[in-house]
Amino acid sequence: MHPAQQSNNEEIQMFRDMVLRFLEQEVLPHYESWEKNHKMPREMWNVMGSAGMLLVDFPEKYGAAEASFDVCQMIQEEMCRLNLHGLGTGYNIHANIVAPYILHIGNQQQQDHWLPKMVSGEVLTAIAMTEPGAGSDLAGIRTSAIKDGDDYILNGSKTFITNGNQADMVIVCAKTDPQAGAKGISLFLVDTSLAGYSTGKPIEKIGQHSSDTAELFFENMRIPKEALLGEEGKGFVYLMQELPRERLGCAVQAIGHAQGALDVTCDYVQERKAFGQSISQFQNTRFKLAECKTELEMCRALLEKHMVKFSRGEMTVTDAAMLKLAATEMQLTMVNECLQLFGGYGYTEEYPISRFYRDARIQTIYAGTSEIMKEVIARDIVGR
Repeated sequence: MHPAQQSNNEEIQMFRDMVLRFLEQEVLPHYESWEKNHKMPREMWNVMGSAGMLLVDFPEKYGAAEASFDVCQMIQEEMCRLNLHGLGTGYNIHANIVAPYILHIGNQQQQDHWLPKMVSGEVLTAIAMTEPGAGSDLAGIRTSAIKDGDDYILNGSKTFITNGNQADMVIVCAKTDPQAGAKGISLFLVDTSLAGYSTGKPIEKIGQHSSDTAELFFENMRIPKEALLGEEGKGFVYLMQELPRERLGCAVQAIGHAQGALDVTCDYVQERKAFGQSISQFQNTRFKLAECKTELEMCRALLEKHMVKFSRGEMTVTDAAMLKLAATEMQLTMVNECLQLFGGYGYTEEYPISRFYRDARIQTIYAGTSEIMKEVIARDIVGR
């Protein structure tokens, strides 16, 4: 083993031990109640910040651990493996999506203002792209940010925004030139304490109940010019630049979640008896589990390949689309097969496989649907 690889593995194991202790002590005892209440307490983000779990791969000057990128992904994977997919999704948005936008595109003043507070959990963040009439077609958004002196006036609405109700800052995708299509889109770091910002009632979902999902409204909201992230009119370019990391994160969640579902299913089929023997002794059970394990490991190999490419700055938009498509479709198929092996008990709240099943369903929809992923891949093969 190369010394650098050994050092990286040791770092991941050290952080994994810390993360597992944290989740077992601070999250698992309360997660069922959060799911039933459809809400995770806002102060939990401060607790995670105090434990050093937020933005772990960011520079030390912002209060972070400056760990490797792999550590950030491992945290998401472990959350999902332990059936905490709702927490994993909120974590992914805050630490794996919003934070890199600020680090890669923001100016020094924006970085100094927001990143330390994001590391500590003082500021919780979200990103707002989707609108009631524009999901995958970002060029069709209608939210506008019109220049007015030294400010912008923000008007419009967003929907399906993870962390939206509790967020202290939201990256908002808006049209600064309504006539320019995709070239008229800009990004803004919007302080949610400003006048003109409001949220609707929490969106009730079929899964990931403890994950905060919201509608956002902007009504003549005056935001300072300093809120502009990067250059005006380059928002679409920035979104395409950062989407690969988001989709890689979805694949990490899918693989962790599928592993967790497989683990609980293997335990169950060895304990459950039918016709005088454990279910694990039936050929159908054994073959189904063998298929699940094989598909999981194939996707894990694909993830490891693209994690290396990402770390070198070589992962393409097409790579990310293939990875997300493969991993999330595998996740859905696998949790479905695992639930089937539980029989009627799999359809009850008493057994954790039911939450694995519910929480997985969104994975082929957000961050670009499977259909959009196929279109991205096809364009790379045969053009438009």
